[in-house]
Amino acid sequence: MSKKITTIYSCSKCDAQFNKWEGRCNECGAWGSIKKFQLDQHERVKADTRVDALSTVDLSKISNENIKRQKTGISELDRVLGDGLVPGSLLLMAGEPGIGKSTLLAQLVISLLDKNPLYVSGEESARQVKNRFDRLYQEKKPLKFLGETNVEKIIATIEKEKPGLVVIDSIQTTYSLLSDSDPGSINQIRTATMRFLELAKKNNITIILVGHITKDGNVAGPKSLEHIVDAVFYLENSRNNQFRILRAIKNRYGSVNEIGVFNMTGIGLAEMKNPSQVFIDEEQKDVPGSVVSMIQEGSRPFLVEIQALVSKTAFGYPQRKASGYDLNRLQVLISVISKRAGMNLSNQDVIINTVGGLKVNDPAIDLAICLAIIYSRLNQSSPRNQLVIGEIGLGGEVRQISNLKNRLNEATKLGFKSAIAPLNKTEIKNLKQIKIKELKDALSLIK
Repeated sequence: MSKKITTIYSCSKCDAQFNKWEGRCNECGAWGSIKKFQLDQHERVKADTRVDALSTVDLSKISNENIKRQKTGISELDRVLGDGLVPGSLLLMAGEPGIGKSTLLAQLVISLLDKNPLYVSGEESARQVKNRFDRLYQEKKPLKFLGETNVEKIIATIEKEKPGLVVIDSIQTTYSLLSDSDPGSINQIRTATMRFLELAKKNNITIILVGHITKDGNVAGPKSLEHIVDAVFYLENSRNNQFRILRAIKNRYGSVNEIGVFNMTGIGLAEMKNPSQVFIDEEQKDVPGSVVSMIQEGSRPFLVEIQALVSKTAFGYPQRKASGYDLNRLQVLISVISKRAGMNLSNQDVIINTVGGLKVNDPAIDLAICLAIIYSRLNQSSPRNQLVIGEIGLGGEVRQISNLKNRLNEATKLGFKSAIAPLNKTEIKNLKQIKIKELKDALSLIK
């Protein structure tokens, strides 16, 4: 095959390509970002050109051994990772500025000092990083740090030091000599990530990239960045900015349904072994419109308190507001209450809140939402030792939910004496079940 030289013009900001030079990029609107490039391209070959065939791999002859994971020493992190770090994996952690990404990764590095970890930062100096590590870890042990943004130099150092774990903080600050774009541009991020992926697979090293996010909450850079890496994790904060929730949105080596809960303290992120303490106010007495339910994230069931406030509309159209819950789903449940339970809410404002700032998507709390609204409308209180759980259909029926037995068993361990639940054949010792078929049956219990 012969080669030919092709001249193109590419935007250094968004990587858009043009046939001729222009002063302004038509894609991103940047001025003076169009640069000239010359590429070596292979000409198309003829259809009868012969190419050597490659040898295939018989998957049945590959040993089916379990992946040996590395425990991090942080159980909440291990839970989200899928029971530990996988050697040779490339991970991406993102979150709001100042939410604790660097703190959590610093704690991870400290926990795995025996693996000869390497901390690479293009945003902070060695002294700044040392201050953070001294705050988190009082004992003085050797920790390797590299303050560099050039990808080729970082890779050369990793190949020389041979660390077991590498943290890159952050991928948006790095640049590769293979691309002429500015650091943080789409082309640079893609190129740098591919270089680190190749390094991780070739040397069987776990590499964790820290990623910035946009104002919309998405990872900054091309969407291909999330496709390239093996796992993507988001560190979120609760509404009161005290608790941190780590969740996976992609994980090739584990479930994406698990979450880890941390408490932000003066000496780092502390694990919350019992998340129910976060989302339930145990000292709170009976309050009208407050109902306790149970959701499940992955294999973990934990309690969540639902609060409802129903008040007469002052003027105009009644308001519907929800914090931590889908507003569209709330509108549906209000319609079901009005139609199937016979409670008129057309002239009532309805406000729903999940305690602790947790965002809940589990349909198992439908019944709790409905009862919280009804309790608030009637100005009555639900017993604090009573669990409410069940999905509501459009016909007002209370439908079955997944893992009901596990949830009820967990409720018993946490001291609950009774539970309002859908019809089922499960019997739990020391837990009285009030099994209902329709929403109006629950309304009759309140009255």
